[in-house]
Amino acid sequence: MSKVLVTGSSGLIGNETVRFFAKKNFEVIGIDNNFRKLFFGQDGDTESISSHLQTDFNNFYFNNGDIRDTGFINTLFEKHKGEIDLVIHAAAQPSHDWAARNPLLDFEVNSLGTLNLLEATRLFMPNAVFIYISTNKVYGDISNSFEYSESENRYSLEKSNPFSQHGFNESLPIDQSLHSLFGVSKLSADLLTQEYGKYFGLKTTALRGGCLSGPTHQGAELHGFLSYLVKCAYQNKHYTVFGYKGKQVRDNLHSIDVVQAFWEIFNNPKVGEVYNIGGSIYSNISIREAINYLIEKSFTLSHTFKDDSRLGDHKWWISDVRKFQTHYPKWKVTRNAFDIIDETLMALKS
Repeated sequence: MSKVLVTGSSGLIGNETVRFFAKKNFEVIGIDNNFRKLFFGQDGDTESISSHLQTDFNNFYFNNGDIRDTGFINTLFEKHKGEIDLVIHAAAQPSHDWAARNPLLDFEVNSLGTLNLLEATRLFMPNAVFIYISTNKVYGDISNSFEYSESENRYSLEKSNPFSQHGFNESLPIDQSLHSLFGVSKLSADLLTQEYGKYFGLKTTALRGGCLSGPTHQGAELHGFLSYLVKCAYQNKHYTVFGYKGKQVRDNLHSIDVVQAFWEIFNNPKVGEVYNIGGSIYSNISIREAINYLIEKSFTLSHTFKDDSRLGDHKWWISDVRKFQTHYPKWKVTRNAFDIIDETLMALKS
């Protein structure tokens, strides 16, 4: 039986990964400590997801642990020395705002935690495929320096811009921009992941995700706008839009499509590779468009607009996924942002 180790196994991407590989008869080793509850309160609590996974799959082995703890990580990896075929690192502190409140913890989780996992992989299972969930925030806010046109419900990159047709590719610079502290800690981990591939020869890949979402996303005000917006509509909570008049655009990629990307990488791994991954031109939405869609579905969504945007936030982000699709032609985006909203509503009703 093949083995996969998943960090953040109770989070959105983590729990989707556990289900996918458990159904493929992998032995799945999960690591989580429900830090999302610490970060975001009850909205981020993943305890019920962890319990369901342990009930649903007898080939899932849960470990309540902290990726910052070098001793814990090394002990766990040594226990499975030479046996793990795939490491998927989905654990993170994922919020701009929270990082500014506690920069040390943010950096320890995102950067030190990643270093612990990479080093343990090098020491105990150097043949394993290592996939890191990075973020488009590694590029900082350089995308905001371009010219945009404004319509009733969204901003659009000017058609004369070479990125306008397919979105931003991996050539976008990572220097000389405002990243947020979260963006910096994730960029550090992203570069470490690349370096452990290029320097040590590990089969590492960093996936620079746009907005990753899905029906099991425990969305909170500080992270996961689409999930949290739907939750507010369904539960009659007030929603606050920060900046850009709600016309900021995000590409949204369903968690199932993310995990399918993992599967493609596992079957054809690279060394020190990096890709932009997201909903791309096939699945993107502005906050206003999402609000209007929910109102059309008869939800009364109380909301207000604040003039100040979050520091380092993108006005418009669409990921150019053509590099990934060139390397992995079987992969595609199967659900758009409106499908994700519909599935999230169904999950809330169940």
